[in-house]
Amino acid sequence: MKLLVRVIEARNIPAMDPNGFSDPYVKLQLGKQKFKTKVVKKCLKPTWCEEFSFRVEDLKEELIISVLDEKYFSDDFVGQTKVLVSQVFDAGDKSLGTAWYSLRPKNKKSKNRDCGEILLTIYFSQNNSLMDLQLVGDNVSPSRKYAEMTIDSPSRPSGGPLRSASPLRSEEISFSKEDKSQSQTNFAGRIAQIFNKNGDTTSTTISRCLDSSEISETARPEVYEDKFEKQSSSGNFEEAIKTLESKDQGSEIPSNLPGGVLLDQLYLIAPPDLNSLLFSPNSNFSKTYADLVGTTELQQEPWKFENGGENLKRVVTYIKAATKLIKAVKAREEHTYLKADGKVFAVLASVSTPDVPFGSSFKTEVLYCITPGHQLPSGEQSSRLVISWRVNFLQSTMMKGMIEGGARQGLNETFEQYANLLSQNVKLVDMKDIGSSKEQVLASLQVETQSDWKLAVQYFANFTVISTILIGLYVLVHMWLAIPSTIQGLEFVGLDLPDSIGELIVCGVLVLQGKRVLELISRFMQARVQKGSDHGVKAQGDGWLLTIALIKGSNLAAVDSSGFSDPYVVFTCNGKTRNSSIKFQKSDPQWNEIFEFDAMDEPPSMLDVEVFDFDGPFDEAMSLGHAEINFVKTNISDLADVWVPLQGKLAQACQSKLHLRIFLNNTRGSNVVKEYLTKMEKEVGKKIRLRSPQTNSAFQKLFGLPPEEFLINDFTCHLKRKMPLQGRLFLSARIIGFHADLFGHKTKFFFLWEDIEDIQVVPPTLSSIGSPIVVMTLRPGRGADARHGAKTQDSEGRLKFHFQSFVSFNVAHRTVMALWKARALSPEQKVQIVEEESEAKSLQLVEEEFEAKSLQTEESGSYLGLEDVSMSLVYSSVLPVPTNFFMELFNGSEVDCRVMERTGCLNYSHSPWELEKADVYLRQICYKFDKRISRYRGEVTSTQQRSPLSDRNGWLVEEVMTLHGVPLGDYFNLHLRYEVEDIPSRSTGCNVQVFFGIAWLKSTRHQKRITKNILSNLQDRLKVMFSILEMEFVKGK
Repeated sequence: MKLLVRVIEARNIPAMDPNGFSDPYVKLQLGKQKFKTKVVKKCLKPTWCEEFSFRVEDLKEELIISVLDEKYFSDDFVGQTKVLVSQVFDAGDKSLGTAWYSLRPKNKKSKNRDCGEILLTIYFSQNNSLMDLQLVGDNVSPSRKYAEMTIDSPSRPSGGPLRSASPLRSEEISFSKEDKSQSQTNFAGRIAQIFNKNGDTTSTTISRCLDSSEISETARPEVYEDKFEKQSSSGNFEEAIKTLESKDQGSEIPSNLPGGVLLDQLYLIAPPDLNSLLFSPNSNFSKTYADLVGTTELQQEPWKFENGGENLKRVVTYIKAATKLIKAVKAREEHTYLKADGKVFAVLASVSTPDVPFGSSFKTEVLYCITPGHQLPSGEQSSRLVISWRVNFLQSTMMKGMIEGGARQGLNETFEQYANLLSQNVKLVDMKDIGSSKEQVLASLQVETQSDWKLAVQYFANFTVISTILIGLYVLVHMWLAIPSTIQGLEFVGLDLPDSIGELIVCGVLVLQGKRVLELISRFMQARVQKGSDHGVKAQGDGWLLTIALIKGSNLAAVDSSGFSDPYVVFTCNGKTRNSSIKFQKSDPQWNEIFEFDAMDEPPSMLDVEVFDFDGPFDEAMSLGHAEINFVKTNISDLADVWVPLQGKLAQACQSKLHLRIFLNNTRGSNVVKEYLTKMEKEVGKKIRLRSPQTNSAFQKLFGLPPEEFLINDFTCHLKRKMPLQGRLFLSARIIGFHADLFGHKTKFFFLWEDIEDIQVVPPTLSSIGSPIVVMTLRPGRGADARHGAKTQDSEGRLKFHFQSFVSFNVAHRTVMALWKARALSPEQKVQIVEEESEAKSLQLVEEEFEAKSLQTEESGSYLGLEDVSMSLVYSSVLPVPTNFFMELFNGSEVDCRVMERTGCLNYSHSPWELEKADVYLRQICYKFDKRISRYRGEVTSTQQRSPLSDRNGWLVEEVMTLHGVPLGDYFNLHLRYEVEDIPSRSTGCNVQVFFGIAWLKSTRHQKRITKNILSNLQDRLKVMFSILEMEFVKGK
């Protein structure tokens, strides 16, 4: 008997390495028979999909499955599980099915009890009983018996589930103990095991020695041919696919294999039709492709169910055409459906070529994944075909790198012809159609409009408001029916106090209920004022345009007492934000709103999405969940219609998610790359050549990047960890990546420029071999996928990467700094770095300019230099206030403090007036804005200068204000000039004129908007300030 074990995957594997990952593999043992799977590098959720076969001689034996972590010297034990063979034999259909098994530590006293789980399929092979009866007692050679056993019996009923031997089953022999030939075969097998490195059975060697012609002569009767033709019909294939669809339980789509993507293309065909074209026995595509590449003797076995109908498999054999390096060889492919739900189809092809050098030590696996494509304007369905690969090593070999390189080259050439042939049979999807589908999708969205009355009814229809109204009516009726009480105690006319504890409690309840209702009314009115969102605001400029369609939300957390929330969404990209409207009392809100970000010179890297609960204008908004969308790690076509799960305690508890449709378009075409490189050349000071499409494609495949990413430059360097590792540093517009391949051991990682917090250069040391070291420090919590390349990590979670031994350090450092400044730094940080770099060079020039300017200002009498700013009149009026009282605004008196505080200036402080020169005084003031003035609560530092007018009939007050803590506040200074004159005809009056100007320190395209906003607020503030001053004057009379 043969026991078959399929090792599928594992989950929740503990991290055994310092980098936070493990290198797991599985070791299986039954008696003296041992097997092991391939090693999956740096993974806590590995996938193997490998099958092993064991000879069973004693049902009392125990199958031991152990998971280990590969190390250089001694592998670490992760966990194990044990299964009795008798348990499998006694089970129904002699199979335990596919199930998760908990991994347990060796020692029960081990501290780490949670070792993860492993997904296994364990069952006995069920050979046809009639075939076994024919073999017993027949005087035939063991090879002839083996040949007959590898073919299914022609007497198998066609109505039942089909079973076919797996690759390992077809290579092993199982005979009865009573048969003498069995003992001879076992004896020969044990002799062969002595020379077999893996301790495997002798079946592989024996099967290779068989003559294929002998097998075909003895194993192809006419009855079998008839059965084969019936099973090969498209009808049976379609029925088998429908059976798989009915059994699908919403399993995840298999991820691409780590070897790389061979084909990623959209086709104008429905997914089921594309699946039938590629894998149906009735399709001529496989035969046409075989003729194209020179493949001969193509034989496709029928699709058969195995393991109780859970797996659908088939075997394809052929002779591969000879190449310049390798002669024609036999190949065997085992196709297995991993997923089929009617929309998504995933087929894993395991290719064996034992006749090639080291062919018995590896298998090549190719994953075909068919998913639905974009929605087209014509209404036709499209499919996306992604083909990826990897090499599955059955045993260790020194030629691993050479085998992978040869396989990569051969597969690329093969699937290039595959793609060309497929494009001749199926029409490719034009990218212009996808663009038009975006417009169609966005045009189909209709914003849900509701009147204010409906929203008010929906918002106020709760227990608090209704109970307050009922209580209020009850009290009013009571007041109408009750007789006025006599005045007693401390009461007087107009003041009626409660006369008992009960009345006091009722009054308190009424006050609290009224307060809550007023708060609800205030929240509703403020929300209606802010109801205008950024929906429909068109983007401006040319470049990368980001468009987001917010469809709806699902299962948002309820934080209000009503069991709902008032959610709104904030999108942030490259420092710019877009806000959605507020949806009242919704846990599954429907928005259907469209947001566009202004054109960007470079493609964006991240999109931050956060959902807030509106809780009034003065309370801090509560976050209901957040999410990050990484454009570098995600194909933009996958974001055309996506549900984004939200992170956070509330969101994860409720499984909240948002339905988004995201589109990223380049309006500049192919010139965007050249323009970006031209801009970078000015920063670097060196010519940057444009890379070829082949180089960019290889760069994208190396790091799994989207097609819009392009390589700017790459440098040879060493990554310093415990030991220096030589590799190449790759720089693009959005990422910085490192790749090394040392004796087949690959190190690869990348992180975003936005993840970098600081870049420093360490002077050469003896350990760095006389080369400067570039130290890149990431922000806390960033770059988790690149942790294995970091040298250190501080207490706050910042990863530090050390790069050294650049061939041309100056060029590499300038390029790195230019890209980092252009991508990751805010405008303030850019200016700060530029100032620090140029400070030493320009210090002397600045001093000379300052001296010249100071001499000029002293002669003109304007110390603050206001003549350099264009001033305009913003306020002019005659106030019924004496000039001396008006100047109390600038004397630091109580009137000054009261007026400033009542106009929204908090923490107002000032210094005394100091004589700067004849009749010119200076002082400093500082305060913060109230929320009513600025929602950012910015801080103001101001310098005021006071001097008499030339005719001595008034005063001149000049002021320079600097704003802190507000957006773009360091881009400008505000200049004010107050001119106050006496009115001879009026003893209690003065003429006040206020002039205003802005001195721009940095250029920005928002100058007009900023000027307009400041001017309107300043005019309102001056009116309020002077009206309060008049009230203070009237009170003081």
